Amino acid sequence: MKSVKQKPYGFELIIDLHKCDVSTFNRESLDAYFAKLCKAIKMQKCERYFWDDVGVPEEQKQTYPHTKGTSAVQFILTSNIVIHTLELLEAAYINIFSCKKYDKKLALKITTEWFRAKEYNANFIERI
Repeated sequence: MKSVKQKPYGFELIIDLHKCDVSTFNRESLDAYFAKLCKAIKMQKCERYFWDDVGVPEEQKQTYPHTKGTSAVQFILTSNIVIHTLELLEAAYINIFSCKKYDKKLALKITTEWFRAKEYNANFIERI
């Protein structure tokens, strides 16, 4: 397979957060995070969807470390922000993808501070 040289189509920041404050892993906090992040990196918020155990009968709620948490997709005019929180692991996994350039350092700073992560790993890639 040949490498393609062309202008980037989009930009994706992939962030793995560990040793987070799990009190931030709820719909209200995630909604406020999306609002703050989008304002700071100049993205227009569109539809937002959550997946979690809110309103689910107790016997059907998730209990495994890799499934217990709140996930959300915040669509933005230029693509999306996806987050998966895992309460029992004190971890969050976030992807910020946009075809519009944004300040990746600011996005990382806001994200690590919001979830009070003591450890993180971040990768930034250009999509073509």
